Amino acid sequence: MAYDSFKKLISTAVPLPIENVDTDQIIPARFLKATERKGFGDNLFRDWRYNADNSPKKDFVLNNPIYGGKILVGGKNFGSGSSREHAAWSVYDYGFRCVVSSFFADIFKNNCLNIGVLPVQVSSNFLAEIFKAIYDDATTELEIDLEKQTITLLSTGAKESFEINDYKKNNMLNGFDDIDYLQNIKGKITSFAENTPL
Repeated sequence: MAYDSFKKLISTAVPLPIENVDTDQIIPARFLKATERKGFGDNLFRDWRYNADNSPKKDFVLNNPIYGGKILVGGKNFGSGSSREHAAWSVYDYGFRCVVSSFFADIFKNNCLNIGVLPVQVSSNFLAEIFKAIYDDATTELEIDLEKQTITLLSTGAKESFEINDYKKNNMLNGFDDIDYLQNIKGKITSFAENTPL
C-alpha cells in the first residue's frame, strides 16, 4: 500500500513527555483483532484518553484542544515493548506523520518507516528545548525536512540533523512501501534475471 510522499512537514506538535511509552499503551492488545490498517486511530492511547465509561480524560494531551498537528513529540524510549505493527498503524491513522523522541525502540521505528510515519531522533537537550517551546506557546511549529534530514524549531531557528536509512528515506520521499519499491524497479529485476546465466 502506497502512502503520501514525505518531503517537508511544517506543523504544530502534540507534547507527550512520558518516557518508556510501550506499544500496549499506544494501542492496547484488545484492539488488535482488525487486519486492515483502518480505525486504529480511534484507540490510540485508549486507556490514557478515556475513562471506563468511555468519557474523555480531561487531563490527557490528546483531549486538550490547544494542542494539535501532525507531529507527536514523545519522551525517551518511545515504542518499546512488543513488535505489534498496530502501534505504528494507530499513530498514522490518528493523523500523525512524524514522531520525535530522543530514542526509539528499533522495531517500532522500522514499523513507522514502513507505513509513512517518520521517526526523528534528536538529542535529549534538543528534545527538552522542543517541549519547553511547545508548553510556552502551543502554536509553536516544527519543520521536518527529510531531504536535508533536519528538524528545526521555527520559533528560535534551533536545528538538529537526524539519521535515516537511505533505502527508507528514498521510499518515504516517493511514498513507497516495500512492494511499491519492487514494482518500481520491476524492469531492472526482469532485465537482471534475463541476462544472468543460471
